[in-house]
Amino acid sequence: MKPVLGVSVYPDLRPLSEIREYLKLASSYGFTRVFSSMFTVQGTKEEVLQYFTELDACAHEFGMQVSLDVNPECFRRIGASADDLSVFHEIGCDIVRMDMSFPVEEDVKLLKNPYGLKIEYNASMKTAEDVQKMLDLGADPERMLFCHNFYPQRYTGYRWDKFLAVNRGLASCNVRVAAFVSSNAPDTHGVWGAHHGLPTVEKLRGLPIDLQTRIILATKDVTDILIGNAYASEEEFQAMQAVLEKKTADQDNPLINFIRTMAGGLDFDTLPQHKMKVVFDPEATATERSVVLEFFPHSDVGDSSEWMWRSRGPRFIYRQKSIPARTCEKEYFEHGDIVMVNDNYKSYTGEVQIVRLPMENDGERNLVGHLAKGEEILLDLIPDGEIVVFEEY
Repeated sequence: MKPVLGVSVYPDLRPLSEIREYLKLASSYGFTRVFSSMFTVQGTKEEVLQYFTELDACAHEFGMQVSLDVNPECFRRIGASADDLSVFHEIGCDIVRMDMSFPVEEDVKLLKNPYGLKIEYNASMKTAEDVQKMLDLGADPERMLFCHNFYPQRYTGYRWDKFLAVNRGLASCNVRVAAFVSSNAPDTHGVWGAHHGLPTVEKLRGLPIDLQTRIILATKDVTDILIGNAYASEEEFQAMQAVLEKKTADQDNPLINFIRTMAGGLDFDTLPQHKMKVVFDPEATATERSVVLEFFPHSDVGDSSEWMWRSRGPRFIYRQKSIPARTCEKEYFEHGDIVMVNDNYKSYTGEVQIVRLPMENDGERNLVGHLAKGEEILLDLIPDGEIVVFEEY
């Protein structure tokens, strides 16, 4: 499934004129979804509906779909029920996000609404078995979405292993799953007085927003990435958009054609790509930097040891050239170090390796750099055979 990017806005906390400019900017970078919390908004039924009627119209102006977060109490306040979602249709809502679900039979009624509204369930509260029950009762899988919670309070975000397990189950049902990343821009806002960001996963809180995005997408089971807090910066929009852009192979490169031949006509443009940020060692040479940043495609073919991730392709070029050995005071290379085989082992000169377990510095590898903070999480998520594109941090 093609990834989708989205933002969150809060029309009870900021004027619509600000929100409009924010959505205009987000849409210009390919963002197509808008999330907002309906059940946290105070006011009369008329006031709440007016807030979101205006928000929905504003989002539609920029080609964006709106998901409104509701719960049973919110249903009661605005006069909705599992049998009657007309109020959401009337205000222009596209997706009704159920923070708390009804029994399965009622959930199926929601999905069978006559307005074409999609229903987005709380991913933390539904299992693959629940999904199958709904499908067995005639639910339309095209109308069924799932979205995780976000967590304003530090140290309360979702546990990583549980996040992976839940998503794996839902993905087996071939449904879209959304998760939140968090802007690190100054003075952001959100529900519940949020001032520590609004991510889904606690271990990702505070990481650069593009890294959060790359890590979640690398799990393969999340399709929609939403920024939980507002307002993200334009630089963050640019960074997230860049995550989805793919590097392409030079069709005239003889090495590319050689690898294609060896791999039975493999089309590199169809392979998933993972971008990783590198902090280069001050002693890294221009040639070493060029191999890391410009060679394509870097990939581990799958038979590397537990000590390293290994890109062999560059040696087909550089074993005919030269990567002079450089001294390094490290007795052992450490987890996340990026090293390159040098002329002391000529058959493998130019090979790029990322250290997983401490490796003795035997003089046959140069220290080129280190993965930027947090990037090492990706090492456990990149499958064999998929492409890594290195970028300087």
